[in-house]
Amino acid sequence: MRKGLGIIAIIFLLFITACSNENGEENATDESNSDGEKETITFGQTGWSSTEVPTEIAKQILEEAGYEVEVSLLDQPIIFEGLAEQEVDFFMDAWLPYTEAALWDEYEDVLIKVAESYTDAPLGWAVPSYVEEDSIEDIKKNPEKFNGTVYTIGAGAGIVDISEEVLTDYGLDMYELAYSSEGAMLGELDASIGREEPVIVTGWRPHSMFIQYDLKFLEEPKENFKFDNIYVLSYKEIEETHPEAYDILSNWSIEVDDLEQMMYAYEVDDISFEESAEKWIDENRDQVDDMLGK
Repeated sequence: MRKGLGIIAIIFLLFITACSNENGEENATDESNSDGEKETITFGQTGWSSTEVPTEIAKQILEEAGYEVEVSLLDQPIIFEGLAEQEVDFFMDAWLPYTEAALWDEYEDVLIKVAESYTDAPLGWAVPSYVEEDSIEDIKKNPEKFNGTVYTIGAGAGIVDISEEVLTDYGLDMYELAYSSEGAMLGELDASIGREEPVIVTGWRPHSMFIQYDLKFLEEPKENFKFDNIYVLSYKEIEETHPEAYDILSNWSIEVDDLEQMMYAYEVDDISFEESAEKWIDENRDQVDDMLGK
């Protein structure tokens, strides 16, 4: 009888041990999967250098935190739509409350401002400083001097929408907007300055054009162009879907001068945004560590 009880006890212990090992292996496997799979964060990025630089810096910071990061090059309205659909997680370059008011009004119920990158960013129509005209009212008098053209970026951008309003509000039917890429617009600016000819472009800061060239904004008394603050945007559920990434970027900010220097280094010295971002992170290590909670 005792021998039978001993055998039963041994079998019971083996069963308990096997179950414990199986549970342990399952737990270990779950932990391995959890630790081994990195979350993916997707940034929406326009083709503007003012967006590319902060996006690259934020990308590297999140990669340091252990995220996989993807960057999707999209037109600005598509980025807002992507945020609303949660196909894009962050946008680093939203100009509010004025320039992108139409897009914000459309999506504000589902989007949030995660952080303020910098404040009081000027924008408008810019000309070389040697141009005699100082205001938009002045250029009405001699449109042929400027070939009746204002060079700008792609349709749908906030600064373009406002420029279309300016044409109407100032009665500038003798002018037209030449829609193009940022690079093509800068090409026209560079060529005109090389010939010391008058030219009008849509300008904003931060931008390397204000380091590379001596420019001035045309005065605009009707105040269609207003100074904006620049925000990081996401969708409202981001705190639940990617809480750590949200916490990190909630503490983001950058100086306009830093952005313009990196843009200038890229365009003039062919220093990549990746390299400039690495340098910025190294030089601002305390800020980055605070963002990462170190």
